[in-house]
Amino acid sequence: MNMAKFDRNIPYNKLPLLPPPINPEQDVRILQKLVTTPRSLAIFSSKVSRLPNPFMLINTIALQEAKTSTEIENIFTTEDELYKAISDEKKERDANPSTKEVLRYREALWDGYNTLKKEGEFTQEMIISIFRKISNSKSSIRAPQSQVVIKRGLSEYKPGEVIYTPPRGDKIIQLLMDNLFNYLNNSENDATDPLIKMCIAHYQFEAIHPFQDGNGRTGRILNLLYLVKNELLSEPFLFLSKYIIDNKDDYYFNLSGVTQRGDWTSWILYMLDAVEKTAAFTNSMLDEIINQMNATLEFASKRIKWYSNEVNKLIFSQPYIKAKTIGQVLNKTSRTTLTKYMAELTENRILSPIREGKEIYYINDDLVRILGK
Repeated sequence: MNMAKFDRNIPYNKLPLLPPPINPEQDVRILQKLVTTPRSLAIFSSKVSRLPNPFMLINTIALQEAKTSTEIENIFTTEDELYKAISDEKKERDANPSTKEVLRYREALWDGYNTLKKEGEFTQEMIISIFRKISNSKSSIRAPQSQVVIKRGLSEYKPGEVIYTPPRGDKIIQLLMDNLFNYLNNSENDATDPLIKMCIAHYQFEAIHPFQDGNGRTGRILNLLYLVKNELLSEPFLFLSKYIIDNKDDYYFNLSGVTQRGDWTSWILYMLDAVEKTAAFTNSMLDEIINQMNATLEFASKRIKWYSNEVNKLIFSQPYIKAKTIGQVLNKTSRTTLTKYMAELTENRILSPIREGKEIYYINDDLVRILGK
């Protein structure tokens, strides 16, 4: 596309339909990435499948993805508030708005995953449902008259300047969305590598910008679900948002490169690099968590008679925990007994207590350390 023809202040109603007129697999750099990236994903999925209880760690990693994904859109919550909320139903209900947004992202991810498993394909209803979970609203695809524009943030050069105006008008967004879902679901008659299709579809979704807000978070969930659908991930958790936030300027530069210059190659290379490096990073995180779990189990079992593998799994399932949660696993309800047990865990520095009003939370400092990297 000739850059001179693109006007960021005018709705991009000429956004081309998919598939784009390119053959990215002719590029040697992309071909190399199509060897190394699936290999990293395969190692990651294999490692997850060998875990004694994969879902024990899935929510922990999904929580980090949720937290980082919301940070990309400048929605911040402290880890302290977030960890307290997932360990206490009352805290979750009373959590601040930013914390609730993170928790809704994780809920939307799992809802989308379960819907995809049930229906077997991507639908507009599924994406709208994901968006509604994220935004905590009953909104849908933005109206034709909605004057949505993308502007620079307050901390950026020329704050408030319009950098992109997404498509707008009667039936235009619907046409583009129908085309996107056809592209995502058409695997039998399309020889394009699924990783390439994920990169292309992610650009298209962000360029359509179908919702008033929350498009970035919705699009990142769509990425994970597409990798699962095409058996490149066994479960929908990959810490992809960390790479994007660490390379945020490159993300937006390469997105705009497709729009303004038709530069698909740089965008695809960026996204493939994000997936490959994220898989390696998450592999490393899993290794650290598993190694720490084994070390803690060995250490605690020698010092605490009642300590078991089930308790060990529980305290590594979330960074903060309450005594009653451990009591449920041990089938112990006596406050005196639980107080004694938690004192033993504290004395042996397996957990450390913090008090907030009448509540006491117990922190797995080792897990917090690993997740905070």
